[in-house]
Amino acid sequence: MSVSTKFLNLGLGAVLLLLNASSMFGQNDTSVVAQVGGVKVTMADLEREESARLLSAHYQYYQAETKALNDLIDKKLLEQKAKSENLTVEQLVDRDIKSQVKDPTEDQMKVYYEGLETDQPYDTVKGKILEKIRSLRTEKVRAAYVAALRLQTNVTVTLAPPLANVETKNAEVIGPEKAQVTIVEFADYECPYCQKVAADLKKLQADLGDKVALTYKDFPIHSRSQKVAEAARCAGKQGKFWELHDELFRSKEFDVDQLKAQARALKLDSTAFDKCLDSGEEAAAVEQDHKEGARLGISGTPSFFINGHFLSGALDYASLRQVVEQQLATKNEGAISGGTQ
Repeated sequence: MSVSTKFLNLGLGAVLLLLNASSMFGQNDTSVVAQVGGVKVTMADLEREESARLLSAHYQYYQAETKALNDLIDKKLLEQKAKSENLTVEQLVDRDIKSQVKDPTEDQMKVYYEGLETDQPYDTVKGKILEKIRSLRTEKVRAAYVAALRLQTNVTVTLAPPLANVETKNAEVIGPEKAQVTIVEFADYECPYCQKVAADLKKLQADLGDKVALTYKDFPIHSRSQKVAEAARCAGKQGKFWELHDELFRSKEFDVDQLKAQARALKLDSTAFDKCLDSGEEAAAVEQDHKEGARLGISGTPSFFINGHFLSGALDYASLRQVVEQQLATKNEGAISGGTQ
Protein backbone atom coordinates (compact mmCIF):
# COMPACT_ATOMS: atom_id res chain seq x y z
CA MET A 1 0.00 0.00 0.00
CA SER A 2 1.38 3.39 -0.93
CA VAL A 3 1.41 5.94 1.86
CA SER A 4 1.39 9.69 1.28
CA THR A 5 0.40 12.84 3.07
CA LYS A 6 -2.97 13.24 1.40
CA PHE A 7 -6.31 11.60 2.10
CA LEU A 8 -8.01 9.52 -0.55
CA ASN A 9 -11.02 11.75 0.01
CA LEU A 10 -12.72 13.50 2.90
CA GLY A 11 -15.26 10.75 3.41
CA LEU A 12 -12.64 8.06 3.67
CA GLY A 13 -10.46 10.26 5.86
CA ALA A 14 -13.31 10.60 8.35
CA VAL A 15 -13.73 6.85 8.46
CA LEU A 16 -10.00 6.34 9.03
CA LEU A 17 -9.93 8.77 11.92
CA LEU A 18 -12.98 7.14 13.48
CA LEU A 19 -11.43 3.70 13.26
CA ASN A 20 -8.12 4.98 14.57
CA ALA A 21 -9.74 6.18 17.77
CA SER A 22 -10.46 2.64 18.89
CA SER A 23 -6.80 1.67 18.59
CA MET A 24 -5.56 4.66 20.53
CA PHE A 25 -7.83 4.51 23.53
CA GLY A 26 -6.74 3.60 27.01
CA GLN A 27 -3.14 4.67 27.34
CA ASN A 28 -3.83 8.00 29.07
CA ASP A 29 -7.58 7.62 29.49
CA THR A 30 -8.70 8.98 32.86
CA SER A 31 -12.30 7.90 32.39
CA VAL A 32 -13.52 5.91 35.38
CA VAL A 33 -14.55 2.33 34.59
CA ALA A 34 -15.10 1.11 38.16
CA GLN A 35 -15.03 2.13 41.82
CA VAL A 36 -13.81 -0.22 44.52
CA GLY A 37 -14.61 0.91 48.04
CA GLY A 38 -14.65 4.49 46.87
CA VAL A 39 -11.34 4.09 44.97
CA LYS A 40 -11.69 4.98 41.30
CA VAL A 41 -10.31 2.66 38.63
CA THR A 42 -9.59 4.41 35.33
CA MET A 43 -9.24 2.96 31.87
CA ALA A 44 -5.51 3.75 32.07
CA ASP A 45 -5.28 1.68 35.27
CA LEU A 46 -7.00 -1.22 33.57
CA GLU A 47 -4.77 -1.05 30.50
CA ARG A 48 -1.61 -0.81 32.59
CA GLU A 49 -2.29 -3.51 35.15
CA GLU A 50 -4.03 -6.01 32.88
CA SER A 51 -1.98 -5.42 29.75
CA ALA A 52 -0.95 -9.08 29.51
CA ARG A 53 -4.56 -9.99 28.77
CA LEU A 54 -5.68 -6.88 26.93
CA LEU A 55 -2.86 -6.12 24.48
CA SER A 56 -3.38 -9.37 22.57
CA ALA A 57 -7.13 -8.73 22.39
CA HIS A 58 -6.56 -5.17 21.16
CA TYR A 59 -4.14 -6.45 18.51
CA GLN A 60 -6.59 -9.06 17.23
CA TYR A 61 -9.21 -6.32 16.95
CA TYR A 62 -6.71 -4.09 15.13
CA GLN A 63 -6.04 -6.89 12.64
CA ALA A 64 -9.77 -7.26 12.02
CA GLU A 65 -10.08 -3.47 11.62
CA THR A 66 -7.17 -3.48 9.17
CA LYS A 67 -8.77 -6.11 6.98
CA ALA A 68 -12.11 -4.30 7.04
CA LEU A 69 -10.38 -1.01 6.26
CA ASN A 70 -8.46 -2.47 3.33
CA ASP A 71 -11.72 -3.86 1.94
CA LEU A 72 -13.30 -0.41 2.33
CA ILE A 73 -10.37 1.28 0.58
CA ASP A 74 -10.62 -1.20 -2.28
CA LYS A 75 -14.32 -0.43 -2.57
CA LYS A 76 -13.66 3.32 -2.65
CA LEU A 77 -10.97 2.91 -5.29
CA LEU A 78 -13.31 0.98 -7.56
CA GLU A 79 -16.09 3.52 -7.00
CA GLN A 80 -13.81 6.44 -7.86
CA LYS A 81 -12.43 4.70 -10.95
CA ALA A 82 -15.94 3.89 -12.16
CA LYS A 83 -17.15 7.45 -11.55
CA SER A 84 -14.20 8.92 -13.45
CA GLU A 85 -15.27 6.91 -16.51
CA ASN A 86 -19.02 7.42 -16.10
CA LEU A 87 -19.57 3.75 -15.34
CA THR A 88 -21.19 1.85 -12.51
CA VAL A 89 -18.89 -0.31 -10.42
CA GLU A 90 -20.56 -3.39 -11.87
CA GLN A 91 -19.86 -2.17 -15.41
CA LEU A 92 -16.23 -1.44 -14.51
CA VAL A 93 -15.77 -4.87 -12.97
CA ASP A 94 -17.33 -6.56 -15.99
CA ARG A 95 -15.12 -4.61 -18.39
CA ASP A 96 -11.76 -4.64 -16.61
CA ILE A 97 -11.88 -7.68 -14.37
CA LYS A 98 -14.37 -10.35 -15.33
CA SER A 99 -13.53 -10.02 -19.01
CA GLN A 100 -9.94 -11.00 -18.20
CA VAL A 101 -10.91 -14.26 -16.51
CA LYS A 102 -10.60 -17.39 -18.62
CA ASP A 103 -12.60 -20.51 -17.86
CA PRO A 104 -10.60 -23.61 -16.94
CA THR A 105 -10.21 -26.45 -19.40
CA GLU A 106 -11.93 -29.77 -18.84
CA ASP A 107 -8.60 -31.31 -17.86
CA GLN A 108 -7.96 -28.57 -15.29
CA MET A 109 -11.38 -29.12 -13.73
CA LYS A 110 -10.75 -32.86 -13.53
CA VAL A 111 -7.44 -32.25 -11.78
CA TYR A 112 -9.27 -30.00 -9.31
CA TYR A 113 -11.91 -32.71 -8.83
CA GLU A 114 -9.21 -35.29 -8.00
CA GLY A 115 -8.12 -33.09 -5.12
CA LEU A 116 -11.59 -33.04 -3.60
CA GLU A 117 -12.60 -35.43 -0.86
CA THR A 118 -15.99 -36.32 -2.27
CA ASP A 119 -17.88 -39.45 -3.30
CA GLN A 120 -20.00 -37.52 -5.76
CA PRO A 121 -19.41 -38.21 -9.47
CA TYR A 122 -17.49 -35.63 -11.48
CA ASP A 123 -20.50 -34.73 -13.64
CA THR A 124 -22.53 -33.97 -10.49
CA VAL A 125 -20.06 -31.43 -9.11
CA LYS A 126 -18.68 -30.13 -12.41
CA GLY A 127 -20.78 -26.96 -12.29
CA LYS A 128 -19.68 -26.12 -8.76
CA ILE A 129 -16.04 -26.71 -9.69
CA LEU A 130 -16.36 -24.33 -12.62
CA GLU A 131 -17.99 -21.72 -10.40
CA LYS A 132 -15.28 -22.09 -7.74
CA ILE A 133 -12.39 -21.77 -10.19
CA ARG A 134 -14.02 -18.76 -11.84
CA SER A 135 -14.38 -17.15 -8.41
CA LEU A 136 -10.74 -17.80 -7.50
CA ARG A 137 -9.47 -16.43 -10.80
CA THR A 138 -11.74 -13.40 -10.64
CA GLU A 139 -10.51 -12.56 -7.15
CA LYS A 140 -6.89 -12.85 -8.30
CA VAL A 141 -7.48 -10.48 -11.23
CA ARG A 142 -9.45 -8.11 -9.00
CA ALA A 143 -6.64 -8.01 -6.42
CA ALA A 144 -4.08 -7.11 -9.09
CA TYR A 145 -6.40 -4.47 -10.56
CA VAL A 146 -7.04 -2.81 -7.19
CA ALA A 147 -3.34 -2.96 -6.33
CA ALA A 148 -2.63 -0.99 -9.53
CA LEU A 149 -5.28 1.57 -8.57
CA ARG A 150 -3.63 2.01 -5.16
CA LEU A 151 -0.33 2.82 -6.82
CA GLN A 152 -2.06 5.54 -8.82
CA THR A 153 -3.93 7.07 -5.87
CA ASN A 154 -2.84 8.92 -2.75
CA VAL A 155 -3.93 6.77 0.19
CA THR A 156 -3.28 7.71 3.81
CA VAL A 157 -3.96 5.23 6.58
CA THR A 158 -4.08 6.63 10.10
CA LEU A 159 -5.37 3.46 11.73
CA ALA A 160 -2.54 2.48 14.09
CA PRO A 161 -1.80 -0.66 16.11
CA PRO A 162 -2.62 -0.61 19.85
CA LEU A 163 -0.31 1.24 22.21
CA ALA A 164 1.65 0.03 25.23
CA ASN A 165 4.30 1.51 27.49
CA VAL A 166 7.62 -0.30 27.14
CA GLU A 167 10.59 0.14 29.46
CA THR A 168 13.77 0.84 27.47
CA LYS A 169 16.11 1.91 30.25
CA ASN A 170 19.47 0.08 30.04
CA ALA A 171 18.45 -1.61 26.77
CA GLU A 172 20.79 -1.79 23.79
CA VAL A 173 19.97 0.89 21.23
CA ILE A 174 21.39 1.62 17.79
CA GLY A 175 20.49 4.90 16.17
CA PRO A 176 20.09 8.54 17.24
CA GLU A 177 18.97 9.28 20.77
CA LYS A 178 16.26 11.61 19.47
CA ALA A 179 15.12 9.58 16.47
CA GLN A 180 11.60 10.35 15.29
CA VAL A 181 10.72 6.65 15.40
CA THR A 182 11.93 4.11 17.92
CA ILE A 183 11.45 0.43 17.19
CA VAL A 184 11.61 -1.84 20.22
CA GLU A 185 12.00 -5.49 19.25
CA PHE A 186 11.47 -8.45 21.57
CA ALA A 187 13.22 -11.36 19.89
CA ASP A 188 14.79 -14.80 20.24
CA TYR A 189 18.03 -15.57 18.41
CA GLU A 190 16.86 -19.09 17.51
CA CYS A 191 13.50 -17.91 16.17
CA PRO A 192 13.51 -18.31 12.34
CA TYR A 193 11.17 -15.34 11.90
CA CYS A 194 13.49 -13.18 14.01
CA GLN A 195 16.41 -14.33 11.89
CA LYS A 196 14.57 -13.33 8.72
CA VAL A 197 13.39 -9.94 10.00
CA ALA A 198 16.89 -9.01 11.22
CA ALA A 199 17.91 -8.22 7.64
CA ASP A 200 14.72 -6.20 7.11
CA LEU A 201 15.44 -4.10 10.19
CA LYS A 202 18.97 -3.34 8.98
CA LYS A 203 17.56 -2.34 5.58
CA LEU A 204 14.97 -0.14 7.27
CA GLN A 205 17.67 1.72 9.18
CA ALA A 206 19.83 2.02 6.08
CA ASP A 207 16.92 3.40 4.06
CA LEU A 208 15.61 5.84 6.68
CA GLY A 209 18.90 6.82 8.34
CA ASP A 210 18.75 8.87 11.51
CA LYS A 211 14.95 8.94 11.51
CA VAL A 212 14.88 5.50 13.12
CA ALA A 213 16.46 3.94 16.21
CA LEU A 214 16.27 0.25 17.11
CA THR A 215 16.10 -1.09 20.66
CA TYR A 216 16.65 -4.80 21.21
CA LYS A 217 15.10 -6.77 24.07
CA ASP A 218 15.46 -10.46 24.83
CA PHE A 219 12.51 -12.83 24.86
CA PRO A 220 14.16 -16.28 24.85
CA ILE A 221 11.82 -19.17 24.03
CA HIS A 222 13.98 -21.85 22.43
CA SER A 223 16.30 -24.18 24.33
CA ARG A 224 19.63 -22.37 23.77
CA SER A 225 18.27 -18.85 23.48
CA GLN A 226 18.86 -17.83 27.09
CA LYS A 227 22.60 -18.47 26.83
CA VAL A 228 22.81 -16.87 23.38
CA ALA A 229 21.14 -13.73 24.73
CA GLU A 230 23.62 -13.67 27.60
CA ALA A 231 26.47 -13.92 25.09
CA ALA A 232 25.30 -10.83 23.19
CA ARG A 233 25.05 -8.93 26.46
CA CYS A 234 28.53 -10.07 27.47
CA ALA A 235 29.78 -8.66 24.16
CA GLY A 236 27.90 -5.48 24.98
CA LYS A 237 30.01 -5.06 28.11
CA GLN A 238 32.94 -4.68 25.74
CA GLY A 239 31.06 -2.31 23.44
CA LYS A 240 30.25 -4.88 20.75
CA PHE A 241 26.68 -5.93 21.42
CA TRP A 242 25.42 -5.13 17.92
CA GLU A 243 28.40 -6.76 16.22
CA LEU A 244 27.72 -10.09 17.96
CA HIS A 245 23.94 -9.60 17.69
CA ASP A 246 24.25 -9.34 13.89
CA GLU A 247 26.68 -12.24 13.67
CA LEU A 248 24.42 -14.52 15.73
CA PHE A 249 21.45 -13.90 13.48
CA ARG A 250 23.68 -14.49 10.45
CA SER A 251 25.61 -17.55 11.59
CA LYS A 252 22.87 -19.34 13.58
CA GLU A 253 25.65 -20.99 15.61
CA PHE A 254 24.43 -21.20 19.19
CA ASP A 255 26.45 -23.80 21.09
CA VAL A 256 28.56 -22.33 23.89
CA ASP A 257 31.84 -23.17 22.14
CA GLN A 258 30.54 -21.52 18.98
CA LEU A 259 29.51 -18.42 20.93
CA LYS A 260 33.01 -18.12 22.34
CA ALA A 261 34.56 -18.63 18.89
CA GLN A 262 32.43 -15.84 17.43
CA ALA A 263 33.46 -13.55 20.28
CA ARG A 264 37.12 -14.25 19.53
CA ALA A 265 36.53 -13.54 15.83
CA LEU A 266 35.23 -10.11 16.85
CA LYS A 267 38.48 -9.60 18.79
CA LEU A 268 36.78 -9.40 22.18
CA ASP A 269 38.76 -10.00 25.35
CA SER A 270 38.13 -13.76 25.39
CA THR A 271 39.01 -14.21 29.07
CA ALA A 272 36.51 -11.57 30.17
CA PHE A 273 33.88 -12.79 27.72
CA ASP A 274 34.18 -16.45 28.72
CA LYS A 275 33.99 -15.56 32.41
CA CYS A 276 30.89 -13.45 31.82
CA LEU A 277 29.19 -16.20 29.81
CA ASP A 278 30.16 -19.14 32.03
CA SER A 279 29.15 -17.40 35.24
CA GLY A 280 25.71 -16.40 33.99
CA GLU A 281 26.53 -12.80 34.85
CA GLU A 282 23.91 -11.47 32.41
CA ALA A 283 21.22 -14.10 33.10
CA ALA A 284 19.19 -11.84 35.38
CA ALA A 285 19.12 -9.03 32.81
CA VAL A 286 17.87 -11.41 30.12
CA GLU A 287 15.21 -12.72 32.50
CA GLN A 288 14.13 -9.17 33.29
CA ASP A 289 13.44 -8.54 29.60
CA HIS A 290 11.48 -11.77 29.39
CA LYS A 291 9.37 -10.85 32.41
CA GLU A 292 8.58 -7.47 30.90
CA GLY A 293 7.53 -9.10 27.65
CA ALA A 294 5.27 -11.48 29.55
CA ARG A 295 3.79 -8.56 31.50
CA LEU A 296 2.97 -6.85 28.22
CA GLY A 297 1.25 -9.96 26.92
CA ILE A 298 3.87 -11.07 24.40
CA SER A 299 3.53 -14.76 23.60
CA GLY A 300 5.78 -15.10 20.55
CA THR A 301 8.64 -13.56 18.61
CA PRO A 302 9.37 -11.27 16.98
CA SER A 303 7.18 -8.65 18.64
CA PHE A 304 7.61 -4.94 17.98
CA PHE A 305 6.63 -1.65 19.56
CA ILE A 306 6.99 1.15 17.01
CA ASN A 307 6.70 4.38 18.98
CA GLY A 308 4.77 2.18 21.41
CA HIS A 309 2.47 0.69 18.76
CA PHE A 310 2.39 -3.10 19.02
CA LEU A 311 2.98 -5.42 16.05
CA SER A 312 3.62 -9.13 16.19
CA GLY A 313 4.34 -12.11 13.97
CA ALA A 314 6.17 -12.86 10.75
CA LEU A 315 6.22 -9.29 9.46
CA ASP A 316 8.01 -8.31 6.28
CA TYR A 317 9.89 -5.15 5.34
CA ALA A 318 6.83 -3.55 3.73
CA SER A 319 4.67 -4.04 6.83
CA LEU A 320 7.30 -2.56 9.14
CA ARG A 321 8.04 0.36 6.86
CA GLN A 322 4.36 1.19 6.49
CA VAL A 323 3.95 1.68 10.25
CA VAL A 324 7.25 3.55 10.52
CA GLU A 325 6.22 5.95 7.75
CA GLN A 326 2.85 6.36 9.39
CA GLN A 327 4.60 7.44 12.57
CA LEU A 328 6.94 9.77 10.65
CA ALA A 329 3.93 11.38 8.97
CA THR A 330 2.25 11.84 12.36
CA LYS A 331 5.40 13.47 13.77
CA ASN A 332 5.77 15.75 10.76
CA GLU A 333 2.12 16.79 10.82
CA GLY A 334 2.44 17.53 14.53
CA ALA A 335 5.53 19.67 13.91
CA ILE A 336 3.76 21.61 11.15
CA SER A 337 0.60 22.21 13.16
CA GLY A 338 2.67 23.10 16.22
CA GLY A 339 4.59 25.68 14.23
CA THR A 340 1.49 27.23 12.72
CA GLN A 341 -0.24 29.70 15.00
